[in-house]
Amino acid sequence: MRKSDILTAGVYDIAVALALLTRLPLPHLPSGAFAHQARSAWAWPLAGLAVAAPACLLGALAIGAGLSAMISAGLVLLTQAMLSGAMHEDGLADTADGLWGGMTRERRLEIMRDSRIGSYGVLALILSVGLRWSALAGLIAAGAWGSVLAAAVLSRAGMPALMAALPRARTDGLSHGVGRPERGAVWAALALALALALACTGWAALSALVWVALAVVGMGALARAKLGGQTGDILGAAQQLAEIAALLALLAGISGR
Repeated sequence: MRKSDILTAGVYDIAVALALLTRLPLPHLPSGAFAHQARSAWAWPLAGLAVAAPACLLGALAIGAGLSAMISAGLVLLTQAMLSGAMHEDGLADTADGLWGGMTRERRLEIMRDSRIGSYGVLALILSVGLRWSALAGLIAAGAWGSVLAAAVLSRAGMPALMAALPRARTDGLSHGVGRPERGAVWAALALALALALACTGWAALSALVWVALAVVGMGALARAKLGGQTGDILGAAQQLAEIAALLALLAGISGR
């Protein structure tokens, strides 16, 4: 493949990653760009950066205007949810409802497909938002904006790994439509996320990566046991748990100094 072809493919991969994982306004892409959605998995950490960077900018403006770190953290969360379409939060809620609300694999998948939210989903969202909000407020109070960016990119690097490690639990849906990333794309996503996180936080990124890996592995083990594989909702839940793990690890590192 010529260098120009590789460059074009890389640009399309980034655009597809942004189209899949964000609600950012993008130029029209040719239909052929979506023929290899799994290939774009290496660029998924960039989608996290695209969501978190504007959120951090708004949060920094709020701090500059004299608002508290807690309010700034709320604005960061709100912006991230708007730019991502809250798709990962939706996946977390559906996963909590399905895995704990159903007694069989079939019933769990049926519940996860239902657009209505149950008590498990509500509790999962309350705890997730509460933990992220508190952790973000602590990081913002310390001026650690790079940690917010690092958590966003690291948490999205775990999804390709989970897609490659587990079979698809459904014969349709988002995860099935995207396909299974190749090993090279998985390692590229991890390498890219780690490089970006190191640039944002220094060596603290390594500790965060360990906790992200534990969160993703734990979610994968649970999905395998209860569903026999992964779905788009499972991937969203994994991202949320990984982001919480990264934020808390980075906050602990700052608090321990």
